[in-house]
Amino acid sequence: MTALPLLVDTDTGSDDAVALLLAAASGLGDLDAVTTVAGNVPLATATRNALIALEVAGRPDVPVHAGCAGPVARPLTTAQQVHGADGMGDTDLPDPVRGPEPGHAIDVLLTRPRQRDLTLVTLGPLTNVAAALLRDPALLTRYRHVYCMAGAADAHGNVSATAEYNVWADPEAARIVARAASPDSVTWIGWDVSRRDAVMTPDDQARLVAIDTPMARFAHRINRSVADWARDVTGLPGYDLPDPLAMAVALRPDLVTVRERAYVDVAVGAETRGQLIVDRRAGAPAPTLTLVRRVDGAAFKDLLFRTVAGGVPAASP
Repeated sequence: MTALPLLVDTDTGSDDAVALLLAAASGLGDLDAVTTVAGNVPLATATRNALIALEVAGRPDVPVHAGCAGPVARPLTTAQQVHGADGMGDTDLPDPVRGPEPGHAIDVLLTRPRQRDLTLVTLGPLTNVAAALLRDPALLTRYRHVYCMAGAADAHGNVSATAEYNVWADPEAARIVARAASPDSVTWIGWDVSRRDAVMTPDDQARLVAIDTPMARFAHRINRSVADWARDVTGLPGYDLPDPLAMAVALRPDLVTVRERAYVDVAVGAETRGQLIVDRRAGAPAPTLTLVRRVDGAAFKDLLFRTVAGGVPAASP
């Protein structure tokens, strides 16, 4: 099976870092470049964390390009209360050996798909992508497909009552992307899927610890603060992994068990900031996105465990 050529845009917190392990070390992805954006943590920290994750995955050669330091129209509100001040569970990780490459993330997003047939996976606020779209309105069609960890299609939020963090952090950017999308070119995988199908229960966490490889130890350590937050705020029976789930869907689309094509917009007002407006009425406008609604959770976890154990997972059918 040929590995999928990937470009990943990330605000690298702890679950983003695990997603980068899947992209770089599963054997299913051919990671071309990583671009970073402010979100979970400030831009410099997100960039540092991406470089660290790639080193852990054995791919320090992958170029990392820094992007936008704040949302399109709002001040930055990070999620450091979830991921730790360093975005990696406050684990005091050593600095990466390499630094970021020159060149802004927006330029990378614009030029790379003209040079190579790439799939784009976004794991953070959509600021970089929205800014690139303003320069090239056809950008989303230049990628083989675009997968975004974005939103909550059932309006069950994690940062507010109805919104998921990535969309809430920069709703104007998410709206720009949603309005430029088509269901054949763009798929959003939301927090509604993660909280159902990607929760690392205590048994799953024990299995991760037992694998005891450098990648497994890294994945476990950096998510400790997320586990505390999930217990205290979202009430899940463990911590969930939304970004690795989105990456897994890009690498293994056969993991998806339920999807829908729907008209989707994004609320930008104060009371419903970041909520997805999904119109499912008979007379709704034409669909704009494909929404993943459920995945095979057991197969997702098997992919994760095989990757951090250093074994290449079985190819998708």
